[in-house]
Amino acid sequence: MKPHQTKPIPISYFLFFVFLFSYFTSLAAQEVEDEREFDYLHESGKGPKQWGEMKEEWAACKNGSLQSPIDLSSHRVKLIPHLGNLNTSYKPYNATLKNRGHDISVQWETNAGSIEINGTEYFLKQCHWHSPSEHSINNRIYDMELHMIHISPDLNVTNKIAVIAVLYKIGRANSFLSTLTRHVKSMIDENHETSIGMTDPRKIKIGGKNYYRYMGSLTVPPCTEGVIWTITKKIRTVSRDQVKLFREAVHDYAELNARPVQPLNLREIHVYDHSSRSTNKS
Repeated sequence: MKPHQTKPIPISYFLFFVFLFSYFTSLAAQEVEDEREFDYLHESGKGPKQWGEMKEEWAACKNGSLQSPIDLSSHRVKLIPHLGNLNTSYKPYNATLKNRGHDISVQWETNAGSIEINGTEYFLKQCHWHSPSEHSINNRIYDMELHMIHISPDLNVTNKIAVIAVLYKIGRANSFLSTLTRHVKSMIDENHETSIGMTDPRKIKIGGKNYYRYMGSLTVPPCTEGVIWTITKKIRTVSRDQVKLFREAVHDYAELNARPVQPLNLREIHVYDHSSRSTNKS
């Protein structure tokens, strides 16, 4: 009788498990889903000033040197023509709308497309809204801010998270938010989620070819650093009723769910201007 022999694990299986480990490790660095763990109130003991003291793994919220959001001040920015246009390749996929208590988010079930930054592909996972805006421009705070969260599964990439942010001012109703209105109304003040079917990220219309870019962090615990931020310069519009609805839908402590701006700490803020690139080529 031959002794039992263990078959070697095919290298393809090994690489697959390494990929999964990397992927879920990067997901673990994302925002905290349990909204009862923190809030935005100054007197609660769980507000932004206390985040870094509440858990050891949230220490970056207090001690980090690359924290977000920041003020995008004109005298701090550096024009970088070679950054290039935003290369996005989004596509419709099934999504879930979720009231996380501290915000309203759209979460795609699987690959809804990606953005390419410095040759690396970052896949879109979810988007959510803050009101008022977290980033400011020359100290001006806007009425709402959208964050589109992207993750790279590339084992060789240090910075796993890339966020596209869009700022909004009061004006014409936003068409993408209008498609969510009925669902959001049904989940006011509840931790609730509902399937919203095929949802096309392209309808968000991030708009414009010009943008700011800097290295920062998540704006909620665990405040993970090494996040590549891209904030589009084009200011979109949102109606007053839409802002009111998204504030009413979350819990009372999160109606104003914006983290205060953080110290720049000598970081460079890069800006890409499409027209300046054309001028340089001529």
